[in-house]
Amino acid sequence: MTLALATLLLAGCSSPAEPPVADAPSVVQVPADAPTISEAVDLVAEGGMVLVSPGTYEEEVTIDKAGVTLRGLDRNETVIDGGGTRAFGVFASADGVRIENLTVHSTLFYGVLVTGMHDENGPLAHGGPGYTELDPSEFPPVERFSIDHVTAYNNGLYGIYAFNARHGQIVDSYASGSADSGFYVGQCEECDILVARNVAERNAIGFENANASDSVTIAGNRFAGNRVGMTLVSNYQEAFTPQRENLVVGNLIAGNENGESPAHALGAFGIGLALNGGQRNTVLSNRIEGNPTAGVLLSNAEDIPSLANEFRLNQLSANGLDAADISASRAPSEGNCFADNTASTSSPAELVSTTCPAEGATSGGGTLPELTVPRGLSFLDIPPPPAQPQLADLESAPDRLPDALPAVAADEYPLPAVDLLADRAAVT
Repeated sequence: MTLALATLLLAGCSSPAEPPVADAPSVVQVPADAPTISEAVDLVAEGGMVLVSPGTYEEEVTIDKAGVTLRGLDRNETVIDGGGTRAFGVFASADGVRIENLTVHSTLFYGVLVTGMHDENGPLAHGGPGYTELDPSEFPPVERFSIDHVTAYNNGLYGIYAFNARHGQIVDSYASGSADSGFYVGQCEECDILVARNVAERNAIGFENANASDSVTIAGNRFAGNRVGMTLVSNYQEAFTPQRENLVVGNLIAGNENGESPAHALGAFGIGLALNGGQRNTVLSNRIEGNPTAGVLLSNAEDIPSLANEFRLNQLSANGLDAADISASRAPSEGNCFADNTASTSSPAELVSTTCPAEGATSGGGTLPELTVPRGLSFLDIPPPPAQPQLADLESAPDRLPDALPAVAADEYPLPAVDLLADRAAVT
């Protein structure tokens, strides 16, 4: 590394909120300065950077220092390999962490995980104490995170997973071969999270949100070639029910009928966008096509209804049904509305003609086409993804992550083309 670059990194990575540890280096290179990524994280100062050369690293990496950037020098060749035995690839529990330009695959649970829920034994984001009854005083959320240009494939449950974390982004990334979901955002209020320009394919679910509310934006993604494209779910197994007030804008949610994927735990298949007890979400300018069960599916989550969701300016076509509401009579949906969409088929038949606003309008009891659901593959047997684009700037030190994300204007993400992000996808 040149003296100029070292000076730049030292200047750029410190801040009053994240001061470097005395005598700790601001930049650690793997393997030049440390043989493993974990050892490099131990060495680096708070607010510093770990730069990882191409190679395969068979380890679990925990980042518990504020402001650390973990960056691969070749996204496709800097690889953290879970070997089908390790629980996770990268786990970040500190504020202000960036994870960039690398690949994680073949872990048992999660490729990349950002969460405030952990103890001395590691993360608690899947099972364990506190999962169902979060105590914010014991498990405060991670504040500020960024996952950028990361590839996560063949991970047992989740590819890229943010849980009990806020003020962050998951952008320009890729996930496939996940037996739960490729991308997952869960259990936060006032989340302030952006999920944008990602590709999810050959997963049980492309993207899932469970109880992440108030300010999550899912924009400009390609959720195509999964079993289910995306879900917005209220879940009593997590804190902060119900799920509410997301913006879903400018996404391609298409062709979610891929049998060459891990089976969904509940057998779901052929669905574009499912709202299971989701409330007051805005679904705007999405292309939802070629999903043989339903383009949009509304249902209740136990006694939680799907409530007051708006669907506007979406292109729905060539679906089994463009929209369906199968809510049970004990928790019928209410106030959901459709305006200026191309949807023409629905169950109940009047569903897509429910104009906005639709206060008091109730629905449910619809029926779905019957499909033969393929068995699916083991998560470890999904073919690797195509090469993915690199982070543009590999040398410059990043700025401190902001305390709040800049607002996203809906018109930044218009109705997408049918080939949105197809150059990054194996399933087209």
